Amino acid sequence: MRKLSILAILLAATAFLAGARLPPQGPLPQPRPDAGEATNPAPLPDKTEPPAPADVPAPQPKPDMKGPDTPDQPPAPSAGPAKPEPAAPMQGPPLPPEEGKPPGEQTLEEQHLTIEPESDTEHAECTAALQALGVVFKEAPRIDDGNGCGIDKPIIVSEALPGIKLKPEATIRCPAALALARWMKESVIPTASTALPEQGRITTINQATAYMCRLRNGAETGKISEHARGNAIDIASFHFEKGEDVAVRSRREDPTLTGAFQRTVSAAGCLYFTTVLDPESDAAHETHFHLDVIERKGGYRYCH
Repeated sequence: MRKLSILAILLAATAFLAGARLPPQGPLPQPRPDAGEATNPAPLPDKTEPPAPADVPAPQPKPDMKGPDTPDQPPAPSAGPAKPEPAAPMQGPPLPPEEGKPPGEQTLEEQHLTIEPESDTEHAECTAALQALGVVFKEAPRIDDGNGCGIDKPIIVSEALPGIKLKPEATIRCPAALALARWMKESVIPTASTALPEQGRITTINQATAYMCRLRNGAETGKISEHARGNAIDIASFHFEKGEDVAVRSRREDPTLTGAFQRTVSAAGCLYFTTVLDPESDAAHETHFHLDVIERKGGYRYCH
């Protein structure tokens, strides 16, 4: 009986629900509370296009970096790094063939030398000193043999000192003649009287070369000889009143007084000349003294 009552209740409830109807219109949504000046919310933006921020400044134009010398259009980009241009050869007039040679390989003609001028005052002082010593000489006209060979104010010496002849007579510059006279008077004559008194006094100086236009040692190329400038004289021997001539030759090992005489006057020559080459210096001077008055920097002298 209880079960039947429950069943009857369920059937009645089912019938009631079947007859119930939904209202024709659902309830309307209530408006949002006021959020500001807008009464309706703004529609959502399209999600495919993000909004642009309102406070982002517009891009400014790039400042003009051109200077007064900057071209309006930039150069077109190169395909790669620029290759360095080869240096252009130096231009100029071609040099004569001789100027490309080292000085030691130039002939006298290739050196384009000139004759050195002499001071009138210095020449007058020098010739006055020669006269005071008793040197016998005469003035000669200017010598110009070309290629720098010559003497501006030459003299011809016939006696190096009174009673001492110079054979053959020598054409040289006055300073060379003055050095010769002083060397003879202050060194050669006193040494000869000490070492070789039995031979008497010196009467003649035999010279081998005075002025001569050539290069040093008669070479084909190289520096000009001081003989070509009148600055040099070569002494081959001394002639005495008695006995034999004293020839200039190698005497380094000569133990006699003659050897001592030659070595002494050779060494003393450097007091008067700026160059002294004796037979011990080289093969080109085996038979004479080479004496010259070339001027060097600092008063330097070469004696051998």
